[in-house]
Amino acid sequence: MFELNYYLTMINDFLYSYILIALLLICGIYFTIKTRFIQIKLIPDAIKLLGEKKDDSKVSSFQALMISTASRVGTGNIAGITTALVTGGPGSIFWMWIMALFGGASAFIESTLAQVYKVKDDKNGGFRGGPSYYIQIALGKRNVGILFSVLLILCFAFGFNALQAYNISSSFEYYINNYNQTIWPFVVGLVLAFFTALIIFGGVHRIGFISSVIVPIMATVYLLLGIFITLKNINRFPDVINLVIKSAFDFKAIFGGFSGSVVLVGIKRGLFSNEAGMGSAPNAAATADVSHPVKQGAVQILSVFIDTLIICTTTASIVLFSGTSLDGHATGIPLMQESLKSQIGVFGIHFITFSILLFAFSSIIGNYCYAESNILFIKDNKYVMNIFRVICIIPVILGSVASSDIAWNFADIFMGLMAIVNIIAILLLSKTSLNVMNDYINQKKKGKDLVFIAKDNNIKNIKVWLKKYKETVDN
Repeated sequence: MFELNYYLTMINDFLYSYILIALLLICGIYFTIKTRFIQIKLIPDAIKLLGEKKDDSKVSSFQALMISTASRVGTGNIAGITTALVTGGPGSIFWMWIMALFGGASAFIESTLAQVYKVKDDKNGGFRGGPSYYIQIALGKRNVGILFSVLLILCFAFGFNALQAYNISSSFEYYINNYNQTIWPFVVGLVLAFFTALIIFGGVHRIGFISSVIVPIMATVYLLLGIFITLKNINRFPDVINLVIKSAFDFKAIFGGFSGSVVLVGIKRGLFSNEAGMGSAPNAAATADVSHPVKQGAVQILSVFIDTLIICTTTASIVLFSGTSLDGHATGIPLMQESLKSQIGVFGIHFITFSILLFAFSSIIGNYCYAESNILFIKDNKYVMNIFRVICIIPVILGSVASSDIAWNFADIFMGLMAIVNIIAILLLSKTSLNVMNDYINQKKKGKDLVFIAKDNNIKNIKVWLKKYKETVDN
């Protein structure tokens, strides 16, 4: 088992360090230049679009945003960031911000494409889509689409959901320290599995509702705590900012050790925290009922910024402003617990446990939503779907009692392979996505109703963005 994990780690390190970082950087910078910083220009539109109302049978832009944010915002935003601070230093946060900026363009492109090539979900009365769908419809490569779906299902429904269950279970160790360390994690897993089943058997609309409630509440409370600790230690503000900038551009920190480089750690944490370009968020973006694909592309930009610029920065602020040592004595959740305990007492430990529960649970249901869409792509069958839902409960139970090392490596490898497939696809479809973006901008300049029609943009082989759909929207 240990030998297997050794080889998985080698594959994981090679894949991320030498292939994915370069691909995602190139992709983000390329689309930022081609769209002329669309991720900045569309922020006012995105905020306005969140208020658009839909009937109860459809998924709104806000609900789709919260589903994707629920998957993005997990325990990695706490444990991952604190580990980055220890491994790469405070400067890694600066490079994390930089990657969020460029990643916003990739998120816009992939989510816009997901909207363009989405399909009607007649059973649920809504839509579904994602990379598998635009790979099949636009590129004519169904086999590649199926490959992407399989990789996503293995990564999210099994690998990541097992990890989230493990994080929830381990966060309760403080309370069950004097009890049987084998039985209680299993009990936690059973309870978690029950509530997971309750939601996923309710369908995507219940997931959208739950996410639209849980995510804003947990993010707001966590943000307020970060602001409180920052204000409490406001006298340290100049020192903290100086520490971050100085560390970010420190020659030794940049070139001293490749695996621990401040730039590499910051880039990797930024990329794999917000998932921009990975191909996961488009599965949620496609479910939204909007009149123009660019509308949801704009909204998905916010998800990247919420994850990295707000949630991850809040974690970094709590640790840095608390003055807790980054000498490696404590890392991950223990470092966060130590930081909070120094500022608000033992309550900090209870708060982190509750936060981990909400963050991880929202990730579980968001991850399942992605997997469901891809199962339907492979085989749209009621019995297959019900069997899959039952199977999805198993990783939640097993993850609660298992070690996380091998699961992390498996999940990261599948996610890396998934990202490679998606990046190649969105680069090949860049002309289409840019034409759709220009259609939105031109309509907006002319003061027209922002309604997209496929034939006006020379897009074929789709059944949603037709004239009939335009008339439905107008009515």
